Amino acid sequence: MKSLGSIRRSFEPWNDPSQRPYIAFENITKKFGDFVAVQDLTLHIFQKEFFALLGGSGCGKSTLLRMLAGFENPTNGQILLDGENMAGVPPYKRPVNMMFQSYALFPHMSVEKNIAFGLKQDGMAKSEIDDRVNNMLKLVKLDQFGKRKPHQLSGGQRQRVALARSIAKRPKVLLLDEPLGALDKKLREETQFELMDLQQDLGLTFLVVTHDQEEAMTMADRIAVMDVGRIVQIGTPVETYEAPNSEFVASFIGDINIFRGEVTASNAGVVDIETPDGMIIRSESMEAMKPGQKASFAIRPEKLRVSRTKPEGGINAASGEVWDIGYLGDMTVFHVKLKNGDVVKASLLNAVRTVEDPIGYDEEIWVCFNTDGGVVLGS
Repeated sequence: MKSLGSIRRSFEPWNDPSQRPYIAFENITKKFGDFVAVQDLTLHIFQKEFFALLGGSGCGKSTLLRMLAGFENPTNGQILLDGENMAGVPPYKRPVNMMFQSYALFPHMSVEKNIAFGLKQDGMAKSEIDDRVNNMLKLVKLDQFGKRKPHQLSGGQRQRVALARSIAKRPKVLLLDEPLGALDKKLREETQFELMDLQQDLGLTFLVVTHDQEEAMTMADRIAVMDVGRIVQIGTPVETYEAPNSEFVASFIGDINIFRGEVTASNAGVVDIETPDGMIIRSESMEAMKPGQKASFAIRPEKLRVSRTKPEGGINAASGEVWDIGYLGDMTVFHVKLKNGDVVKASLLNAVRTVEDPIGYDEEIWVCFNTDGGVVLGS
């Protein structure tokens, strides 16, 4: 499957066997007493990659980040950075920097002094510090705010100061732990694209931890979805969204409808699945399936169509009653209760401003989809 990310830029070192990983987690396990936070995890990240660790609370993603930063030590396994084993290397000697969700700015210092703090700690000459700070302020578009204190800035501006301070020392890797969590929705969306542009301008490797699926899909070249200390899928945003490898991934990333049934036919990469209520689903399948095998079919709401008339052929269609309608401006979301009691979600793009005869509550309608609209998951 072709990644939309490689339309934005041609960058796929993970598909090149000659490329050496820049960051390598090799068979990492981390225990806190009897609790296993990370379980025998292996992960390779490449230079100049924008990589996201995505998962719910307690899945181990922040623990992995802290081990790379040197704040935690692995119980087993090793971490390599640019070929060097990080075992025993203290945090201040690692060529990484970390940006926290809280930003951790010094309230009594100006913006300039906050950015310069780490450079002074390293003993850099004052003239070099001034030049570096000025460059950082221009880079994050805060060159008019250098004399202000953090409390005189907006949340988005404080986020930029924290980012400037993190990259001022020119680390090989920038670690971002839920970096946009404190921002409002609109500012968070704007900052996502700013981070992407900044990462490409600087040519750094970014590793971001987030629980926000949209954030990971917008910014990252690749995403690792984590659950209970393990990576359950790694892929580009389009791969993890359009071709999830499990019901967990399908459900975790975006909205999904799941139909369960039994394979009744399989031929040339196309399978038929019959649900318990008699619905026939015909779908493309990447996996070889056999008649009688249990299977799940996952399909996104935007891949479903709604209609008052029954589609021809009778496959990939089910009738139901409109249970709820949500108007979101750019799209309308329909919750349709099927005959078997399941509720599916269909989203319709509002391509025109008005509709003469819109579908309303309690109407009997059909939901349908194409054979390439979803993905078959074996069970």
